[in-house]
Parts: sequence; structure tokens; C-alpha cells
Amino acid sequence: QLQLVESGGGLVQAGGSLRLSCAASGDILDKYSIGWFRQAPGKEREGVSCINDRGTFTYYGYSVKDRFSVSRDNAKNTVSLQMNSLKPEDTAVYYCAADWRPYGDMCTFTKGRYEFWGQGIQVTVSS
Repeated sequence: QLQLVESGGGLVQAGGSLRLSCAASGDILDKYSIGWFRQAPGKEREGVSCINDRGTFTYYGYSVKDRFSVSRDNAKNTVSLQMNSLKPEDTAVYYCAADWRPYGDMCTFTKGRYEFWGQGIQVTVSS
């Protein structure tokens, strides 16, 4: 069974950068689209970015578009989220998740499609 582990979170000042990684074990990652989600205290979990299984399609939430970039290395079974120009409102627990069902050649933020989830990692952006 697929297992996902996030790394790379932490505390950063506004305007700084962090790179999150999602490492997979138990299965080959190129069977899955991968989504990044985040949840701030008192808020619903929201989609941040996703990438399809082959890495040919990416999608971003409006609030992170042009600041975040998702990529994957299927040979290393990892997906990364580069986060630049971070803002205090980016503070949240970030999760990666895997969706094995085809969605055309795309990916989606529909949380119910994602069967496998990492444990989450804290990202805190100070002002």
C-alpha cells in the first residue's frame, strides 16, 4: 500500500522560500496524480497544487499561482512543491495525497478522490 511522507516544512520569514517534498513508498508513484493540500487552524483543507501522473499537467490554487511550483521525479518516487514569496497567510499544515484514478490527462482538487494521504507538515510564515 502506498505511503506518503512530507518533509521540508518549518519556520520562514515572509518573502522567503521553502521546498516541500513528498516521498512515496510501498508502490510506484507514477501510477498516481499527486495533490498538495493545506489546512490552517479553523479553516477547511484546501487544494494548493496538483500534478498528473506523468508530470505533464499541473494546477494551482488562485492564492498560490505564480508563487508555488510543483514537480515530480518518478524515478526517485518523489514530488516537490517549491514555495516562493511566502506570506503569513500561507501558514498551515501541508499534506500531499495520491489519486490513482484517471482524470483525463489532468488532476483535480477534489479531496474525495485522494485515497492516500501523508501525515502533514507544518509551514509557518512569520511577518
